[in-house]
Order: sequence, then C-alpha cells, then structure tokens
Amino acid sequence: MNKENEVVYDVIIIGAGASGLVAAIVAARRGKKVLILEKNNKVGKKLLATGNGRCNITNQRPTPERFYSHHPKFVAEVLEGFGYPEIKKFFRTVGLELIEGKEGKVFPLSLQAISVVDLLLFECEQLGVKIFSECEVSHVNKIKRGYEIHHALGCEKVNKVVIATGHKSSPQLGGCGLGAKFAQTLGHRIFAPFPSLVQLCSPVKNLKKMAGVKVESRVKIVVNNSTIMRQGDLLFTSYGVSGLVILDISRWAVNKLIHTPVVELEIDLMPKISCEQLCAVMRKSLKKKSPKPLPLWLEGFINKRLTLPILEPLGLSGKCVGDLARETSLIDAIVDQIKAFVIPINGSRGFNGAEVVAGGVDTREVDARTMESRLHKGLYLTGEVLDVDGDRGGFNLHFAWVSGIRAGRSL
Repeated sequence: MNKENEVVYDVIIIGAGASGLVAAIVAARRGKKVLILEKNNKVGKKLLATGNGRCNITNQRPTPERFYSHHPKFVAEVLEGFGYPEIKKFFRTVGLELIEGKEGKVFPLSLQAISVVDLLLFECEQLGVKIFSECEVSHVNKIKRGYEIHHALGCEKVNKVVIATGHKSSPQLGGCGLGAKFAQTLGHRIFAPFPSLVQLCSPVKNLKKMAGVKVESRVKIVVNNSTIMRQGDLLFTSYGVSGLVILDISRWAVNKLIHTPVVELEIDLMPKISCEQLCAVMRKSLKKKSPKPLPLWLEGFINKRLTLPILEPLGLSGKCVGDLARETSLIDAIVDQIKAFVIPINGSRGFNGAEVVAGGVDTREVDARTMESRLHKGLYLTGEVLDVDGDRGGFNLHFAWVSGIRAGRSL
C-alpha cells in the first residue's frame, strides 16, 4: 500500500467486472498505471455466469431503443460510434474470436465465458495492471488533490477513480450496491434500484398444478395506458412464472409493482393460432352424446396440467363433451381463457434472481463521451452502477464494454 500522501497509481478502478477490466486495459495501453480493487476472491464472477456459462458477450444490433433509462439521450450518446464491429475489433486485440447466434446474440467462439475472463485477465497482466482480489472498498473520499480510497488492505490516494462495481443483481456472485453508495456520498443523485430480467411471483393457489409446464406464449402487461407485449418460452413454477418471455417483460411488471400491490399479466397460451381458428378446430371435435370429460377433451389441444386451471374458473371442469356440444357458446369462453389467461403478480424473485438492476446514478450528472462525473473531476462511472439497463440478449454487456472503453480512453 502507498505511503502517506504518496500517489502510486494513475487510476484506481473499483470492480473487476466487464466495464472495469476493459477500462483498465484501455487506460494501461495508453501508459497509465492502473490498480483494480475487487471484493470477490475471483475476477469476473458475473461474467462467468452469463449466457449459462457461454457468455452472451454482445448483440449485433445494439440500438438505443433496446436500453432503458430516465434519460434515454445519454444512452444514445454513449453508444454512438460503438456498435458491434467496434466491440468485435476490441476483443480481437485480446485474442478472442466471436460467433453470431440467433436473435443477434454474439458469443465467444469457444462458447465459454471463462475464455472471455481468462483473455481479459491475461491482457491486464501483460500491461502491468495490478489486481487486488478479496479487497472490498469501504469508503471513497474526495480530498484536495484527487481521492482517498479506503479498502480491506489499507488506503490509497489517487487522482482518478473509476466506480465499476455493478449493482445489486445476483449478490451470490458478488453483486452489491456499494458503487451507488459511493456515488451518492460524493453527491450524485441515485434513482432507486429495482430488479430486472427476473422471475415473477404470483399468489395463485393452484400454481402447483401448473408447475413445470413450459409453453411458448405471448405475454402482455398494461403500463400507463400502454400495452407492453413480449413473446417466447414461459415456464410455470411453484412460486409463479419464469422463462425467457417473463424475463423480457419483468422490468415493467416490477416497476409497476412499486406503485401497486398486484399487477396482471395476460398470457396467450397458444400464440400461433388465432381465436377463430382455435374455435373452428374445437367445434369440429365435438360429438353430441360424447361422455368424454372436458379436461380429457382439452388435452387434445393443450398441456394436461393446464386443463383444470383453464376450465375451473368457468365452472366446466365437471362437464363432458356432450354438454359442450349442446351449448357451443361455451367454446368461446374456453378459447378466451386460453388466449387471454390472466395471472396476478405480486412480486419478483428480487435481486437474487435478477440478471440486471434498473435504476442507479442519474446519467445527467455523467459525461456520455468520457463517463466522467460532471460533479467531480477525475471520478468516472461505468456499467450497471449507472441508471441504464438493457434487454436480454447481450445488450447489458455491450453497454458495459462501451462505457469501459470510453472511460479508459478519457483516463
């Protein structure tokens, strides 16, 4: 550790995640002496877990509308000039080749997240970047010339500091809100964080009947008189709903839950067939005197474990096909249940289950070209600590890389 009033490093970066590692590499390539302080015992823990261990490293189309912030103009300015080709070029400089997948997703050619971490770490070592792991920072103080960083191994004085701590998502992988706390202590405004890309919880009592069922669905939620709609795989669970489509729509559900105790999701359980087509197919299957129970009949169209949750609210679970044939208008009600299955949501799996966090440092107080604080010269903020979050599919990592590169260049 440095001696009293001695500045040993040009830059201290708090956090050895995506944006922190990239900022360190870019700054060190420009001749800066860089120290990274990492609270975990390993570098890049969250990176290792992304993409189910494959690391969805970026997206081929990282357009501003795939990101969310109280001030969207900031995101557009940060991303300007940093599309997929620029990120691909950067990773080639550390020896990592990329492969393109579905939905514009991009992965390391090795399909291993460990490759990303290993190559970034090697580049840091080659450039002389020092990394202290298991070194949690407790305070960041503004002093007359620069900053004083108090951490588990002592105290450092430095002219420039980068807060690249991430946020509260996945605390089991080291996620925490310390970065936002440091920024707030230094005078920055913080938008209250909430989980995004997270599983949702429901108070419905018969969830156990549906648990384990996975269906392609179209899910809607109404927010401020606007309908948000996403489509993809949905998984019913013992606590509520999960799956890719739920992660995609969770941001709006969780945000709405801040203001109301329960929100409703409207689920189309058969999005590839229209109401009219489904009605026609069902009517053709009816036999006037058939004793076949309606739950068994409905199995011909949909997963067995969904039949009772569809029929019971209509009072039809004890009926037979013959009853339906005599009163065919009931088919419309069954189809409505399938095409607009409503499930109440009263919570989420929280930061533990979240892939990212919405909210964070007010971006009006950060220069989009350099990631430098507008309140304090020499203070930089990158990645998830900022009030920026993106869709699933590599967008959040793309923002982390870009903000890290911008900070590294300006350092």
